[in-house]
Amino acid sequence: MSAPVTVSACPRSADEWQTTPPSPDTLAYSFTLPAGPASPRVARAAARVVLQIHGLAEMTDAVVQVVSELAACACRFTPESEVYVSLRYRDGGLRVNVYDGHARHDHPRLAAACDTRRRAALRVLGCVVRACQGEWGFGEAREPGGGMRMWAVVPWRGARGYVGVG
Repeated sequence: MSAPVTVSACPRSADEWQTTPPSPDTLAYSFTLPAGPASPRVARAAARVVLQIHGLAEMTDAVVQVVSELAACACRFTPESEVYVSLRYRDGGLRVNVYDGHARHDHPRLAAACDTRRRAALRVLGCVVRACQGEWGFGEAREPGGGMRMWAVVPWRGARGYVGVG
């Protein structure tokens, strides 16, 4: 028979537990989702929780709609890949970036047609962001691996007054 093994946990310092409480200025989250039909729902749920925790609940209607539109569009354009979502609060607004794996077309007419399709898919996003006095766009991702980057900036002041449908 072997001797019993004693396991002990490393002690934690008291400083590790004293972190800064969540605030708008500490809101910085990124996550990767499969490009499937459930992913926009997961992205919406994550955005709701993040906004609540960081004291930005009054932005929920606008931001959740923006996240949903961007995630759904990314999943439509890359159905067998992953999408990357980033939420950051800076300079009085929430910045949402979504990356998908749909590479930019080399042929100019195909690229223009694809951009038109993407712009049409983001029509509701444009309405929401304009109502919040924000800005949005999309373009080729600069990161390795290519794909497209879609983004929106939702100002806190504009989002507070936005009331979504339902």
